[in-house]
Amino acid sequence: MKTPPIPDNFLLSVLMPAYNERPTIEAAIRQVLDVPVKKELVVVDDGSTDGTRQFLAGFSHPDVRVVFHEKNQGKGAAIQTAIDNARGDILLIQDADLEYDPAEYPILLAPILSGKADVVYGSRFAGHGAHRVLYFRHYIGNRTLTMLSDFLTDLNLTDMETCYKVFTREALEGIRIQEKRFGFEPEVTAKLARKRARIYEVPISYYGRTYEEGKKIGWKDGVRALWCILKYNLVVKD
Repeated sequence: MKTPPIPDNFLLSVLMPAYNERPTIEAAIRQVLDVPVKKELVVVDDGSTDGTRQFLAGFSHPDVRVVFHEKNQGKGAAIQTAIDNARGDILLIQDADLEYDPAEYPILLAPILSGKADVVYGSRFAGHGAHRVLYFRHYIGNRTLTMLSDFLTDLNLTDMETCYKVFTREALEGIRIQEKRFGFEPEVTAKLARKRARIYEVPISYYGRTYEEGKKIGWKDGVRALWCILKYNLVVKD
């Protein structure tokens, strides 16, 4: 989909949760700033202990705002803090680990800018771009969680767990994230489905990391995600 012209008064808020990402945080910020879109970058340091916090404390740029959590609370909590501090018309989640490429923002923004979508998910399984070949068990786990989420939300997503989620400000109105860690993904999906938001998927590339390179999600997060799918679709209705 060709990206429509971006309005002069348009502001994109890029939300970047960061926890112990010192090897990649500087390059991630630079890549976001290089995207030719009017934007602000809201970085939330989630209690880092590896030098990320010190780097961010000394970093200054007119388009970047940094918020610090005094202790580690989890990705979901960091995203909610970023949302609370964002001022843009459209909000886009960007991890600080370089697994996702900011150069693909135009692909992600196109359905919203054309007026077709309220929300866009960037799918790693929709057949576009380079994909690093890694863990088969992660692939099976992701597809299983996505399929169960789809069954209960009546959506047909291919990648519910993707980092790249883009929202209009109106789509997030009334949604408050309760999950502190990676349960954010099924929670926000369930709540957006309940609001009947217009959700689109677009294909993206993916440059995954190994655990040795700093990957943090584990099997316990998968179990929690399963519980969150059931909780926010069958029990919690707000």
